Amino acid sequence: MKILAGTETLQTDPNFSAVVRDKSGQPIELCYQCQKCATGCPVSHHMDYHPNQILRMISFGLKDRVLTSSAIWLCSACETCGVRCPNGIRISEVMDALRVMSTANNLSRAKHTESFHRIFLQEVRARGRVHEAKLMAKYKLKSGQFFTDLDLGLQMFKKGKLPLIPRGIKNKKEVRDIFTRSEISREGGK
Repeated sequence: MKILAGTETLQTDPNFSAVVRDKSGQPIELCYQCQKCATGCPVSHHMDYHPNQILRMISFGLKDRVLTSSAIWLCSACETCGVRCPNGIRISEVMDALRVMSTANNLSRAKHTESFHRIFLQEVRARGRVHEAKLMAKYKLKSGQFFTDLDLGLQMFKKGKLPLIPRGIKNKKEVRDIFTRSEISREGGK
């Protein structure tokens, strides 16, 4: 189905809302656009669409627009939106499902953000926690954005927020087991 939005014609997927609801386990249809999620979101001012707009676009079946948005990658899963939602919709669960769908369909246009997520998870899997300086070095090499945020990085280093020596955790194997169980679950096993 196609709908007109201003001068644009948008392709819709009438099953998209049901698929997202099934994958996220969240009652998306209960959103009545009160915008409490958007007003409480600490990163919404960096997003191309606010969380309530993402939910509305899901309801309209705007699959391509949702799965190519940067908002789904910028969500920090802090759960502020879920706490504020009067209908108990946990939007971070929705964003997780959307990220998986975007990656599976190779639709992500936020390649740098997706790359950051992958490097972050690789670090957690390998060491049980993130060493911020190593994470940033890997990300800068991968993205090719060597000098962006350099001033901020130096300020953080001066304040001791980017330690040179990484700290580990005791139970790295348990963290790796969580990743393994997640991969098995994603592939349809138990």
